[in-house]
Amino acid sequence: MSKAKTPRALADNQAKAVLNNIRISPIKLNYVARSIRGLSAAEALKQLAFSPRRVAVDVKKVLQSAIANAENNHDLDVDQLVVKEAYVGKAFVMKRFRARARGRGAKILKPFSNLTIVVEEKEAA
Repeated sequence: MSKAKTPRALADNQAKAVLNNIRISPIKLNYVARSIRGLSAAEALKQLAFSPRRVAVDVKKVLQSAIANAENNHDLDVDQLVVKEAYVGKAFVMKRFRARARGRGAKILKPFSNLTIVVEEKEAA
């Protein structure tokens, strides 16, 4: 006897990809995630390819992974995919210090983020 299989959290026409512990602030990552939300998958890839932000490379990899998951695992049509959700979560923060004058120290925070992208297949109109 094994435990019952948990139901799938997403709908049948959706697929997702997650990247944990990206070395960037969640606020900075959210700028890029907000720019691709609601776009078609092909348009979002173009947007990320020409984005000047450093983290756009990582976001593009996650989007390509979500598209591949949709195609290979869920048999969805790649041409009909739309970025339904792209959200950012806060991960841990590395705390460091920098020695300052007169025996003091200054705090340095190095934040990490999590990124989740959900793509959805839209029916052709």
